[in-house]
Amino acid sequence: MAFNDLNDNMDLAEDFLEHIVQSVLKNRSKELQALNRNTAMLENVKKPLPRITYDEAVAILRRKGVEFEWGNDFGGTDETVISAEFDRPVMVHRYPSGVKAFYMKRDPQNPAVALAVDVLAPEGYGEIIGGSQREDDLDLLLQRLHEHKLPQEAFEWYLDLRRYGSVPHAGFGLGVERTVAWICGLDHVRETIPFARMIYRLTP
Repeated sequence: MAFNDLNDNMDLAEDFLEHIVQSVLKNRSKELQALNRNTAMLENVKKPLPRITYDEAVAILRRKGVEFEWGNDFGGTDETVISAEFDRPVMVHRYPSGVKAFYMKRDPQNPAVALAVDVLAPEGYGEIIGGSQREDDLDLLLQRLHEHKLPQEAFEWYLDLRRYGSVPHAGFGLGVERTVAWICGLDHVRETIPFARMIYRLTP
């Protein structure tokens, strides 16, 4: 989204999730009943969603007795512990820049963190959205490429997007299968995939 910063990005993700979940509750209640889905947690998915920094998330882990070193990325168990503190999805933002992609813009107030956000679903379903404000400065983007020891020639097409007229922008991606698994209360994400690869079936 052009001219969006991290806060705009989180606002849009929040609107998006509320719309999806409330639409399913309104239009697909019979299907949720057939799946024996307890919808109490889904009914809480309304704005505003809680927003916490990575630092606050780390504090939750440590308070819960989880040994966690600042600067690491969260694993599935960590995400479950963090999300258990909330009755709806929680948005965790400003991750250490070292665990995020080179194209994520660093916080001007604290370059040690990236202007990134992950949305963690409750009930142990983990990350369903990942996004960030993107780096729009060509020189800084080149610097990040070299810091990550990535081959510049492979990213020339991406760098051209900055060379020939860029604007501040942000974006996110939603994991469709993970989101469906959470909304439906399924035990495994493979149940959401039309042709899941299983031990006894590789095709179709």
